[in-house]
Amino acid sequence: MNKYAKITLDGIIFQNPTFVLVLGTCPTLAMIHSATSAFGMGLTVVVILTLSNILISALRKLIPNEVRIPAYIVIIATLVTLARMVLEKFLPDLYDQLGSFLALIVVNCIILGRAEAFANKHTVAESAVDGVATGLGFTFALTIMGIVCEFLGAGSIFGAKIMDFTIGFFAQPAGSFLVYGVSIALFTCIMDSIQRWRRARKNRPLTHESLVQEVA
Repeated sequence: MNKYAKITLDGIIFQNPTFVLVLGTCPTLAMIHSATSAFGMGLTVVVILTLSNILISALRKLIPNEVRIPAYIVIIATLVTLARMVLEKFLPDLYDQLGSFLALIVVNCIILGRAEAFANKHTVAESAVDGVATGLGFTFALTIMGIVCEFLGAGSIFGAKIMDFTIGFFAQPAGSFLVYGVSIALFTCIMDSIQRWRRARKNRPLTHESLVQEVA
C-alpha cells in the first residue's frame, strides 16, 4: 500500500483520534450538542493541525530536543490566535458557538500528540497528509455525533427543523457523553467485524472459485 494512503486510512479510520485513540474528549463532549458547532470545531482543528504539522516537520531539525514541547505550543498558539481572528471577523456566529474551547485547541492532545508522535519524525509532505487525515477523522466523528445529538435533543440537523418531538436529555452534557460512549462501542464493533472478515477471507482454503476471485 502507498505510504500516503496508509497515513490517510490510519488518520481517518484505523487510528481515528476520537473513536480509537479517544483524544480531545473535552471539545468533543462540549461541541457535539450541535452539528454546526461540531463541524466547525472539526474544520478548525483540520486547518490548525495540518499547518502545525507542516511547520513542526519543517523545523524539526532546528528545534532543540530539550525545548521541543514549548516550541510546539508556541507554534500551535500562534496558529490558534490567527484562526480566532479569522473566525471572529468572518464567522462571528461560529466563533461564539466555539467559545473558550477555541482557545483550548492550543493544548488539544490530538494536535500536540501528532506533533510529537508524527511531525517530529517525518517529512513535510507526510506530516501534511497526516494532519489532514487525522483532522478529517476528528471532524467526521464530531459531525456524526453532533447530528445525532442535535436531532434527538432539538429535533433539527444543522439548525434545520426536522421534527417537533425532542428528548431534552440529549441536549445536555450527559446526553453527549452517552452518545460518545455508544459511538465508540459501535465503531469498535464494526472495526472488529471487518478485521475478522479480512482474516477469515485471508485464511480461507484455496479453491478454484476463490482463485478466480483473487485474479479478478
